[in-house]
Amino acid sequence: MYKKGFKRLIDLTISFLSLLFLSPLLLLVAFLIKVTSKGPVFYTQERLGYQGKTFKLYKFRSMKVNNTVSEKTQVFKGNTSVTGIGQIIRRFKIDELAQLINIFNGDMSIVGPRPCLPSLKEEFNETAYYRLKAKPGLTGLAQINGNIFLSWEERWEFDKQYVENITFVKDLGIILKTILIVFLGEEKFKK
Repeated sequence: MYKKGFKRLIDLTISFLSLLFLSPLLLLVAFLIKVTSKGPVFYTQERLGYQGKTFKLYKFRSMKVNNTVSEKTQVFKGNTSVTGIGQIIRRFKIDELAQLINIFNGDMSIVGPRPCLPSLKEEFNETAYYRLKAKPGLTGLAQINGNIFLSWEERWEFDKQYVENITFVKDLGIILKTILIVFLGEEKFKK
């Protein structure tokens, strides 16, 4: 019941209300990106979604224009390709809030496996294919259990665990822990 329709209704409601109530913050971020660096407000990239279908993922741009960073590359604090405002919005995951548009449009869910680049599919093992059996999420089980400190194989195992048992209670727990991680930092939750 939850997976079939209620989850989408929750995603639609939360994304709409979040876009509405966070609009002053989102507009401020867009303004600051525009006045502090050249280029577009949003960074867009093709990602793999539900059943392997690609979609355009939105993020607030946090890097200088013409910087390409691999999906496997983590951009750490002090990296010169990240703008000043980019460092702030990355620290609090504000750059990810643009994905509320993806959630509202139905390409993503609040909770699910994080969407990856289509090129990463070539490296999928059997476990990794489970991530394509659910809509990708803004946050997920891997993100609350170490995220950047995990190998791809460990992330894929968390994705499989999530996809095999999607429930309202599990989603609620993931959302609540994500909020803690955003404010306290990922380092405090590394396994």
